[in-house]
Amino acid sequence: MPFPFYVAPEQFMKDRADYARKGIARGKAILALVYRDGVVLVAENPSASLHKISEIYDRIAFAAVGKYNEFEVLRVAGVRYADLRGYSYGREDVTARSLANAYSQTLGTVFTQEMKPYEVELLVAEVGQEPGQASLFHIMFDGSITDEQGFAAMGGQAEEIYRWLKEHYRPDQSLNEAVRLGVRALREVGGKPIDAGQLEVACLDRNLGRRTFRRLTSEEIASYLAEEAGDSTGSPRRE
Repeated sequence: MPFPFYVAPEQFMKDRADYARKGIARGKAILALVYRDGVVLVAENPSASLHKISEIYDRIAFAAVGKYNEFEVLRVAGVRYADLRGYSYGREDVTARSLANAYSQTLGTVFTQEMKPYEVELLVAEVGQEPGQASLFHIMFDGSITDEQGFAAMGGQAEEIYRWLKEHYRPDQSLNEAVRLGVRALREVGGKPIDAGQLEVACLDRNLGRRTFRRLTSEEIASYLAEEAGDSTGSPRRE
């Protein structure tokens, strides 16, 4: 009688984690920065129709790296969760923390019980009513959560981007300064030029009122990057 094939639980979980990390590392990076009036999210994404950054609720944004079909399912589930909670209780009861906890439970269950773990990392961002009030929750493929302070990075070369931002980040930046800093991080860590057409940028701006999410156009991004080029050549800066 043949014995069943045995794999130690520690090795089994390690193999699943390695599998998920390899899939995520192939994705292009995303970073988030808390700036003076909210949160900006910057992603390298040449597609104009497949978004990696989206609105979840009034003051909450969602960003993801990894397999598109897997994180799109999670995005839709998050929108439904937020709508149901806001309708059943109140709009103020929908928070990034509760949404991140729901994503954590889902990803943790998939990682431990399903045949294949999700090859995704998620970021849930929320902007508060007052300056300096912002939350960034980084959810890993295994359901673990990190409450990031000031900035966060996911995807390919995330650790290098995080270290770069740790040296250059300032919390009192304006939106255009934060966008330029994020693009500089992607360029310098990646070692390649990135133009406005290869970027997806959105922000949560507390000055917009109830719905704070706004997606920046390629023209706006290009104008911000042109300001940086003007500054580096000594040309007068446009406000």
